[in-house]
Amino acid sequence: MPDRPALLTRLRPRGAVWLAAPAVAILLLVLAYPLAIVVWRSFTDPAVGIDNYVWFFQSAVNRTVLQRTFIVAGWVTLACLICAYPYAYAMTIAGRNMRLALILCVLVPFWLSGVVRTLAWVILLQDSGVINSILRGLGLSPVKLIRTLPGVVIGMTQVLLPFMILPIYSVMKGIDTRLLQAARSLGAKPWRAFLQIYVPLSLPGVYAGAIIVFILSLGFYITPALLGGPRSTMLSSLVQNQVLSLLNWGRGGAMGVVLLVATFVLLAMAAPLMRQKHSAARREA
Repeated sequence: MPDRPALLTRLRPRGAVWLAAPAVAILLLVLAYPLAIVVWRSFTDPAVGIDNYVWFFQSAVNRTVLQRTFIVAGWVTLACLICAYPYAYAMTIAGRNMRLALILCVLVPFWLSGVVRTLAWVILLQDSGVINSILRGLGLSPVKLIRTLPGVVIGMTQVLLPFMILPIYSVMKGIDTRLLQAARSLGAKPWRAFLQIYVPLSLPGVYAGAIIVFILSLGFYITPALLGGPRSTMLSSLVQNQVLSLLNWGRGGAMGVVLLVATFVLLAMAAPLMRQKHSAARREA
């Protein structure tokens, strides 16, 4: 008869599979099955074939909107990174009370509806809003923010910023700061020790946050719909128009499949480059 530790060792992998079964079942039900329906209808509605995809790529409007969707996602990812990196670093060096306050500032937006936050930006960005009122008070000319692409980027950056801060912070808090002290004791200037040691070690968090924000930006609907205009329409708005307004499920499905495939291709192309740079940075550090 096998002893108890050996028996538990053999049963542990099987038990882990069963523990994951509910989550896998939910993912198959709410993600895989609807996605399969979308792909199926993109090839069969209204007729079997690739007519929906031919229609998508023959339309200059569709190609422009697809390109704009990726450009906006790139700008939002860059803006989130610029804002999130110093904020996450401040969270790691702040005292306990200040760190708690900074964490609450990140988490509180999660407790508010995205619609409410976007409507708040509608008030702030409109022509007679707070931002333009401040500019007029300073003697500067007001700027057009609502119904423009910069307004969409500003609103999406605010909504998605926590998704960049938290991964970077989770990596930064595990970095041994004694490495910086050792570098400075060997004669390195503080800024050089930070750039050559701390920044490379924090890159896994940067990559994780950038991927999350970029993918979420591609499918954003509420904020571009409320803050944007005809010249800032994103692909999610076209999908909504085809499916809910025109009832063209096949064309809407084709748009979603094109966006999904383009995202996977882009990430597959970027993944080896990011791994190569991260490995090189770790060797240099």
